[in-house]
Order: sequence, then structure tokens, then C-alpha cells
Amino acid sequence: MSSPRVLIYLLRRDLRVADNPILNEIARISQHCQHPFTHFLPVYVFAAQQIEVSGFLSSDSERSPFPQARSQVGGFWRCGPHRAKFLAESVWDVKKSLSNIGCGLEIRVGMAGQVIEAMLEAFKQVDTEVAGVWMTDEEGVEEKREERDVRKVAEAAQTEFKLWVDEKYYIDDRDLPFHNPRQLPDVYTTYRKQVEPLREAPRRSLPAPKQLLPAPDSIPPQPAPFNIPDTLEGVIACLTKPLEPNLGLSNPPTWPTKAQSAHPFHGGEKTGHERIKHLITSGNMTTYKDTRNGMLGLDFSTKLSAWLALGCITARQVHEHLIDFEDGKTDVGKGVDGYGKGENKGTAAVRFELLWRDYFRLATRKFGPRLFRIQGFKNDPSYSWKYPQKDKEVQHTIARFLEGTTGNGFIDASMRELFLTGYTSNRLRQNVASFLTKHLGIDWRIGAEWYESLLCDYDLSNNWGNWQYNAGVGNDPREARVFNPVKQAHDYDPRGEYVKNWVEELRPLDDPQILFQPWKMPEDQKKKLGLDGKEWLEKPLKRIEFRPSRGGGRGGRGGRGGSGEGGGGGPGPNSGYRWRGRQDRFRGQGRLGMMDKAHANGH
Repeated sequence: MSSPRVLIYLLRRDLRVADNPILNEIARISQHCQHPFTHFLPVYVFAAQQIEVSGFLSSDSERSPFPQARSQVGGFWRCGPHRAKFLAESVWDVKKSLSNIGCGLEIRVGMAGQVIEAMLEAFKQVDTEVAGVWMTDEEGVEEKREERDVRKVAEAAQTEFKLWVDEKYYIDDRDLPFHNPRQLPDVYTTYRKQVEPLREAPRRSLPAPKQLLPAPDSIPPQPAPFNIPDTLEGVIACLTKPLEPNLGLSNPPTWPTKAQSAHPFHGGEKTGHERIKHLITSGNMTTYKDTRNGMLGLDFSTKLSAWLALGCITARQVHEHLIDFEDGKTDVGKGVDGYGKGENKGTAAVRFELLWRDYFRLATRKFGPRLFRIQGFKNDPSYSWKYPQKDKEVQHTIARFLEGTTGNGFIDASMRELFLTGYTSNRLRQNVASFLTKHLGIDWRIGAEWYESLLCDYDLSNNWGNWQYNAGVGNDPREARVFNPVKQAHDYDPRGEYVKNWVEELRPLDDPQILFQPWKMPEDQKKKLGLDGKEWLEKPLKRIEFRPSRGGGRGGRGGRGGSGEGGGGGPGPNSGYRWRGRQDRFRGQGRLGMMDKAHANGH
């Protein structure tokens, strides 16, 4: 009997079975009489530098060998409770799917390179050969370091290492009109024109394998001092245990009466595909272009981004569902407006947005660590940013921004929704980014890190690229653009329904002028509502003037704020955030050094 030959597949943001090129290849070679592997071991690592893992310690007396997973500038938890839950659900879903086709999924915590090194050594001790380590290529400073670390330990063990093309995006890397990432245009529209027509651009998706090779009979356990629970609920509990309920805020938002989340979804490949089918059968793909700037409800936008970010679904799978609907190939969406009538403005707009995800990812490839630097892609030092590290007033201003007490109804509603649900709409994200960077002049990375912590649909390239874009240091020729959040509120929330949903204190108000600029509230009305003396009403962070014209009309791009002055006031006794970050250090600098030091010291 031949000795076992194991292939390890390290999953990261490719948490799916269908349209997975690595699984497709394993299924193909396993059908041959002679193949290079006898066993298959998929592994997922909760990476200690990106998500806090101390909740997995086997006892309260144990100490984690890794530094806390906090952001560099603001010191926020890198992964907050909403995304941690969605991620755990996605990992567990692919674990179940892999179990159904023969192999299962091993979950570990730590640093990817160290986890694989420990596995290789443990297999060696029981005379089991690891014949290969495969993983999918990803963009990002930390992601590239992970790949180098895994390659290093595999090659040191004389084990094959293979890095696969990441195929969850709309256009395959091998079909790009350039090979050198420096050739990526600095303007999205130029790039889009290079790859049009978009309806014909993606490759076909790959089917889900029906059977894979079995897992090894003996699998090395998670090394001490950590322990992996055997239930989804246990994993979620471990991921959220170290996180303070208030996430460091002194006055965190509380859930408003009868408010409902616009993102109540669960992670996983199965729920991702259910969402796509719902959007088609409900007609929301057809109407997407007209509804995408909404803010309340489940279906004004696709909300596929959380599943796309983790690779639970792929952009080309979404595209194929749209093709089937447009061409009337299946019964999904039959009877819905647009069925069998070709591409419409709604489905075209969905493809347009999917390509944006591709573009920001390619920009990360082009600019590398500049994604995290204050000067941005442009390497522009001309902005006089305000930093929180040594300025108490700036710290207080940021605390109010995070807590949703800026005094601007539109911004406060968005920040409260984000904290409570892990979601806020694209329209709001642009306004929030513009408010922090253009109106308050504060280091844009504070906003990018807070979004990274809280968003269910956080995606490295899209989040950081969009914050640069709105701050004026990214890929955008219109760096002087400034959104007026009061005007935007009049345009996109004319009756104030969104603001009232999340800022409960303002629900008795009917006048949009006061809803969106509550600092204008008369003193007698403040007293009547019990709001007199509230700092966010008395001292808004920025007084932004705007009065709508009688005809209304949307200014989709926004405009400059008024010149009225406002102030954040001095630091209050009960407000603020414990500042843990260090100024102007980009992602991975220092953090991985501490990780390596912890490993070298044998912790």
C-alpha cells in the first residue's frame, strides 16, 4: 500500500465550492487512475494580525502570543462584531459544503505561515508526506506577506507550493489588456472603455465538484494555547468575546425603537446565491439603476458586496445569472419586467459596479503599500490633515464623529446605523467620507479603519481605495469635490425618513431643515424634546448651510459646504476614545514585526 500524499489547500477569501478553480482541479485529477495526491486537506486560518483571536484561548489563565489585532492609526479592533459574525458564518458554510463532498475543513487560528509550518512538521512525525500547499493569490501588504511566509515554509520542507489566480472578480487577470500593473489607467472610465463591452467580458464560471479526495486519517490539532470550538455558535463567541460592547466609545449609539437593519443577512455561499435569485425574481436587478441611492429597506441595492468580499460568490456568477435572466434561459425571473429582453439599464448598472471592484483591486496591485499611506496613491503631501495622537480637541471631534453626534442629521444617522448594524449605504459612505476629510480635515485613515472594523462587507481594496478617492488623494481627477451632506439629505431623504429611523431624538420633527441641521432648532423646541444643553445641538462639529430651491433637483455629486463656522468644543469629561494608534505608519509596518518576534520567542 502506497504511503499517503496530502495536498493542503489554504483558503482565505475564496469561501465557496462552486466556481472554485482549486477545487475544480482537485476533482479533475482525482478521477484519474494515477494522481499525485491521496488525500486533500482544506484549511482556514483566522489570521491573528487581522482578527482578534484571544477569545480562542483554552482557558482564561492563558495568554495570547500575538499582539491585539488593532488598527495602526486609530487603534480600533481590526474586525468588529458584525463582520466577525458574517465571516464565521461563511467559513462554517463552506466547511459543511466540503464535508458533503468528502473532505471537510480544518479551522485554525494564528499566522498562516506558522500554521502551515506546524502542520508540515506534525505530518512528518507520523510519516505522512505533504505533497503540495496551494492557495489563492490576493492583493494587499499583509496578504502578500502571508503568501511569502507560506511559500518559504513549504519550500523549506521540499513541498510544492502553488499560488492560483484569484478568479472571484469580473474580468479574469489573464484577459486584461495589459500585463504590467503600472499600465492600469488612473481613471476608472478609461479602464472601463478598455475592457468593454462588459456583457461579453467575463469567463464562464466553474461547476461545483460532486466529490473530492478524502481528508487524511490523522490531522494535526490546533497547537496550544488555542482551542477551536466544534459549533458555529462557539466560533462566533470566541471571535466576539474580546471585543468591548462599546468598541471603546464612551457614548455609543443605542438601538432606536422599531428601527430595522438594511443588512440582516447571514454569511455563506448558500445565502449568497439565494440573494442573487431573490434580486432577479423580485425585479430588483431590473430596477437597480433607479433605486441604488436608497437608504432604507432590503432591496434598494443588491447588497451582494459582503458575499463578494469573502469569495462566497464570484462576480462572474452574478453575471451569468444576469445573462440567464436577460436571455430567458431559465425560469428564474420569468414574468418579471425585463425577462428575456436582453440587457437593461438595471443589469448594465450592476455590471458597471462589479467592474469598480475589479478596478480598486488592480489599483492596490499597482500602488501596493501606498494604499495605506496618508499621501495616498498620488503621494500628495499638500493636505494639512489633523491628527488625533497628540491633540485632545481632534480626539474629541473624532469621538463625536464615531458616536454619531456631529450635529448633522444625515451623517449622524449613517454613523449610528453603521455601529449598530455593520452597514450603511453607498450614498451615505461617500457623504461620511467627504464630511470627515473635507469638512473636518481629519486624517482619512481614521474613517477607513473604522469602516474596516465595522462593515460586514469590508473589502480591503474597495474600502481603502474609496476613502482615498473621497479624500482627494486617490485615483480621482476631481480632488476638489466636496459633498454637502445637507443638500444630499434633501435630495435623497427629502422627508427625513432615514434620519428619523436612526436618530430617534429627532423623530418628532417635521421640518427637514431642522432634521438635517438640528443645531437650528429653536430653544423652546429643544426644551420640549429634552434636548437642551446637548453638545451635538449646541456645538455642531460643522455648520453647513443649505436651503433647497423650490424645484428641488438632485445634485448627485454634491457641492461645497457653506462658509458658516462651527466648532467641536473642548474635550468633554465623558466623551472620547482610548487612542491606541501611531501616526503615519502604514499597514503591516511594525505589526508583523511584533508577530514575528512573538514567534521567535517561542510564545
